[in-house]
Amino acid sequence: MIAKGSAVDETDMRADLEKVLIPEEELQEKIRELAAKIDADYAGREILLVGVLKGAVMVMADLARALHSPVSMDWMAVSSYGSGTQSSGVVRILKDLDADIMDRHVLIVEDIIDSGLTLHWLMSNLESRGPASLGVCALLRKPDAAKIEVDVKYIGFDIPNEFVIGYGLDYAERYRNLPFVGTLAPHVYGGSGEQEG
Repeated sequence: MIAKGSAVDETDMRADLEKVLIPEEELQEKIRELAAKIDADYAGREILLVGVLKGAVMVMADLARALHSPVSMDWMAVSSYGSGTQSSGVVRILKDLDADIMDRHVLIVEDIIDSGLTLHWLMSNLESRGPASLGVCALLRKPDAAKIEVDVKYIGFDIPNEFVIGYGLDYAERYRNLPFVGTLAPHVYGGSGEQEG
């Protein structure tokens, strides 16, 4: 039972959580750091933040609040086809952008980069729409899981190739509301480490 007025924490996870990988305070400090770099790089320009649903919701909200640059926000949802938990890089758009990005400064906001296949496809798709610039900000990256090199300018944390949850990341639509990033106990998900935001 969660006490009224308190946030979800490790004790609410019981045996599902293996360990807290990145505590809430570290996440918020990193978001402020990333925002400062982005503000410096985009000085005098308006940024269109493009969040990749559903995982990027927390990162995007906190990043947008930490930025001093003028921003607008839009969302995309994509589905990656593959066998089981393995992404093939074949992608289908479930929700496209509402805005025209021609001549705009677009920054894709991702929760996690795993194989890189879906993000590579997404960047190619958005580049074809004629933005003035296109960049990526990802909170987490799993270098050991990369199948394709993707140019990501802003990275919060490089993490081991483990299944992580919290701060927007889910397993079976659960755990997104955790304020930290943790590793899920293997008995919960069957032990496969691959995940796309």
